Amino acid sequence: MRVTRILIALLALAGAVVSVLALRIHMQDPNAAPPCAVTENWDCGAVNHSRFAVFPPRSFDENPQAKGHIPIAAFGIVGYLLIAVLALFGFDFWAFEAAQVGFFFALILTFLEKYVLEKWCIYCVWSQGIIAVTLLLAAINLWLSRRAARPGLHLRAQGGEIHVA
Repeated sequence: MRVTRILIALLALAGAVVSVLALRIHMQDPNAAPPCAVTENWDCGAVNHSRFAVFPPRSFDENPQAKGHIPIAAFGIVGYLLIAVLALFGFDFWAFEAAQVGFFFALILTFLEKYVLEKWCIYCVWSQGIIAVTLLLAAINLWLSRRAARPGLHLRAQGGEIHVA
């Protein structure tokens, strides 16, 4: 088994753990001080209890306890576990695609944290870093698997001429 696949799976498992921690904050009472309410700009409680912490986002006048919304952290858990399984079973293309979807999903959440909520969650930042590195490793892994699948397409120079071997 290729080392990059194992690294992707380990990173994905770390991302799932971080998502579980974020989900724990989401499930807490909003009035309870979460362990990462550090400053006015770093507040996991505010981020994980915002209207954007669920899908679909809650409307402004909707009760925060309303049913029918899925916590974003739950999507993170499922997504990271999917990436880990795909990488371990050698589905390199699909692991790359899942990491790509996760990365762009994290970009949207980063935009919301920066420009809409104007607050950051340490778990979200960790998750964003993990998915970025996972995407990079998945791209390298896909390139390696595609290169290994076509061993006869190497260029070599011989006597001033280039030959395809």
